[in-house]
Amino acid sequence: MIDKPKTFRHGVHPEEHKEQTEHQRLERLPVPDEVILPLSQHLGAPSKPIVSVGDKVYRGQMIATAQGFVSVPLHATVTGWVTAIENRHHPSGQLSESIVIASDPHSPQTLYNEAPIDWELLDKEDVLAMVQGGGFVGLGGAAFPTHVKLSIPPGKRVQYFFVNGCECEPYLTSDHRIMLEWADSIFLGIRVIHKLLGAEKTFIGVETNKWDAIKVLNDRIPPGLACELVPLVTKYPQGAEKMLITAVVKREIPSGKLPLDVQVLVQNVGTMAGLGDMFAYGQPLIERVVTVTGPGIRRPATILMPVGTKLGDILDYCGGLTDDARQILFGGPMMGTPQYNFEVPILKGSSGIVVFTEKDVRSRKEYACIRCATCLDACPVYLNPSQLGMLARVGRHEDMLELNLMDCIECGSCSYVCPSNIPLVQRFRVSKAMIREKQAREREAQQIEKEKTGSK
Repeated sequence: MIDKPKTFRHGVHPEEHKEQTEHQRLERLPVPDEVILPLSQHLGAPSKPIVSVGDKVYRGQMIATAQGFVSVPLHATVTGWVTAIENRHHPSGQLSESIVIASDPHSPQTLYNEAPIDWELLDKEDVLAMVQGGGFVGLGGAAFPTHVKLSIPPGKRVQYFFVNGCECEPYLTSDHRIMLEWADSIFLGIRVIHKLLGAEKTFIGVETNKWDAIKVLNDRIPPGLACELVPLVTKYPQGAEKMLITAVVKREIPSGKLPLDVQVLVQNVGTMAGLGDMFAYGQPLIERVVTVTGPGIRRPATILMPVGTKLGDILDYCGGLTDDARQILFGGPMMGTPQYNFEVPILKGSSGIVVFTEKDVRSRKEYACIRCATCLDACPVYLNPSQLGMLARVGRHEDMLELNLMDCIECGSCSYVCPSNIPLVQRFRVSKAMIREKQAREREAQQIEKEKTGSK
């Protein structure tokens, strides 16, 4: 039996715009002529190349190793030849060292060393090593190394394991289609991680604009698995970890703490499907599902594609841009990153490509804050965006820290509802970056002073 939908307080209700792709089956992109694989595709240290220019590589073969614990390896996403290891354009807007592979047009593109993994015979350390060795990161957008998140420190425990299928960003439907078409892979991944964590129960949270996915998953829960499907009110940002946990088990994560501090751990539904494929076939993270949509694309679709596929190749497959297309985002309209180059590749954490037209991106004049408190009612973590925005404008970053700026999840709800068109979340991102830079300089200065003192 499915309970009444649950939710959290505050948040916003942007138009969904999911109708273009939510009912279309997944498509597989033809193997591109070239893929670009940045060594930095996750939080933490970038991977280190173990191949050279001219080497023949095979789909699923490791081509770069992890550098430390908070890092993951990188695998060839197509069979072909390494043509370059050099700086290339990155979706972040910077240049990033990348491995470039020209695909072999005569290869069947089968998986390198395909074999199932008998996970039930593995201990926890072996499972974690395989997750890291598979190059897995969170596929919901943050791209945090999965094995790090699953490594529970001494003295901590996971009572509840959450699988996040909310996909609350407008336009995006990749998780929706994964839930409908890859339920078995999802549940295999859940069974492995549920056992690894020793959790009492697993909750799968899905918004009610995906009732078909709710029904499919609820009907496919494996016998004996302590798992519950939880419908959630369609509201943004319901997919944020803190909001999901609050809605389902009514636990609030304290300021500066993590879900693990309330005995909860959250993973994206796409990550679970990817892990399921690894244990079923031995496939590392070499491809992902991406929603390509928006009023500026001629043929919207949800597509399974190799990581490293170039933006231009994806747009060509979808019929190209409309004549009035003006902006391309990686991600959704609330938290996405604008792109300026068709050579940028899809990363492990890229969930969508949204193309907007001239009408959609028309600039709006910014006005002074009228202190209407609309942003306070929207903020899901109970900050005061209005006051933070005023402090950001005059560079009073230390005062912003006292108002818990670092608790901001950068969801963009405040900017969305602001009647004065103030770019609040953009200012918060800049302020947080400046604070982190200052703190890093201070730590470096303290370390230098400590070394000087120690040498005397």
